Amino acid sequence: MDLAKLIDHTLLKSAATRQDVCRLCQEAKQYGFCSVCVNPFWVSYAKQLLGGTPIKVCTVIGFPLGANTSEVKAYETTQAVQNGADEIDMVINIGALRGQEYDIVLDDIRAVRQACPGKILKVIIETSQLTDEEKIKACQLASQAQADFVKTSTGFVGGGATTADVALMRKSITPRMQVKASGGIRTRKDADAMAAAGASRIGASSSIAIVEGK
Repeated sequence: MDLAKLIDHTLLKSAATRQDVCRLCQEAKQYGFCSVCVNPFWVSYAKQLLGGTPIKVCTVIGFPLGANTSEVKAYETTQAVQNGADEIDMVINIGALRGQEYDIVLDDIRAVRQACPGKILKVIIETSQLTDEEKIKACQLASQAQADFVKTSTGFVGGGATTADVALMRKSITPRMQVKASGGIRTRKDADAMAAAGASRIGASSSIAIVEGK
């Protein structure tokens, strides 16, 4: 397995500079990562740097709390696509999910889905904040809204991906959907375990250490 092809090489720190994003893209080209994942401001710059390569540009929407209105998330998504984003990782309305306001969660995901037709949509459910029952419900709502992936975590709220959560998510989505494991994955052993549990994409900022086996 070419692990690099599963990795979204990620830089979402608020203090990241243009030079940092440039380095991220150079590393992605050197190692052949699936995508770079950057904050929305950097989408057009990353797209420019990666032009002519198969490496995708991924960005985050409603990040990291998911508490924006659906209209704001949809606009943010539209602008990201216009700027060249190939993939969208959105954070669900976690409070609405935990409060069992499922129509709000579903409509929120659908608003983003409609704003990025033809693009890969990943739905971040922030597993560390949810019970297993809530994780299952979040996966079902993402499936219903025609998302392409469910994703474990933002990496900005306590806890990250676990193999148990990845396996649970894999069982809770439709066969056409996939799971992205993200948050706290720092070694080759971590990444291999997530893939074995059912993840077909890995989000990591330690991507080079992972592929080099350090």
